[in-house]
Amino acid sequence: MLNQTKDRRAVFDFEIDFLNGGGIQGQGFRLDIHDEQIADRDLADAIIQELRLLMVGEVRILNKQIIEERHKRGGPQAEGTVKLGAPVHVDLSHTIYEGLITYKGLPAPVICDFLSREDSRKFYEEGTSFQIGRIDMVANTGTYLDSPFHRFEDGKDLSELELASLAGLDAVLVRVAGLAGRAVDREVFLPLDVRGKAVLVETGWSRHWATDQYFEGYTYLTRDAAEYLRDAGAALVGIDSYNIDDTADGTRPVHTVLLGAGIPIVEHMCNLDSLPASGFTFTAAPVKVKGMGTFPVRAYATLGAA
Repeated sequence: MLNQTKDRRAVFDFEIDFLNGGGIQGQGFRLDIHDEQIADRDLADAIIQELRLLMVGEVRILNKQIIEERHKRGGPQAEGTVKLGAPVHVDLSHTIYEGLITYKGLPAPVICDFLSREDSRKFYEEGTSFQIGRIDMVANTGTYLDSPFHRFEDGKDLSELELASLAGLDAVLVRVAGLAGRAVDREVFLPLDVRGKAVLVETGWSRHWATDQYFEGYTYLTRDAAEYLRDAGAALVGIDSYNIDDTADGTRPVHTVLLGAGIPIVEHMCNLDSLPASGFTFTAAPVKVKGMGTFPVRAYATLGAA
């Protein structure tokens, strides 16, 4: 049986512009509210979440009224489940090789033998040899993870990160490739449930990897986006771009907000276009080094995990 209940509702018109062009309008739209009033920004957030809109730019609320009316409300809707096949792992990491420039101004890695196979033969029986490699590189090389210590002296370093914060995280993907402009703002994330999840942002910029273009004109997150992800409970944030922050100045608000909240950051990912929007897990665990804030990771997604 359906119950007749009296609820407070906002009735309004709206206009929405999309970051990649176009827009939509709505007249006489209704949303339940709990208080006597609701701010236009909160109402705009609710529309985006209710309609699951992506790539939202400006939202304009028009002709807003608060009314009380009775309406029918049914029981809870059962959630569907999707069964996938055997787990599939998708590598989201760039290969590190000698001479690779990851971040402009930082040196490339030098990779060589510490002990070559030829030199090792004098220590072993005939037919037995080993190679021990050596690499000289800065921590911000290839696809790497930032821990809070990278930004804050008293933050957790690599050795203090819990594996539960790095491995097998439920994840969601946000596609912003083709964005009109470089800045990814909070509205992009509003339709998503990010609490406790790794949030991966696909900008498409990894196509420029290992070219001069990679260092200029890349896509980044805004402070508002970082604050929203922090407040919404994201567990980790990753991006396939040159930097999660705008490097035009030295403020680095996204690193400050996320790492200040203990949320690790993974930068310089790739192959995000191979992932679905949700229904996968994410892993990016660096080596357990004391006194370091960043280090390369073998980042990967697992699709079809039980």
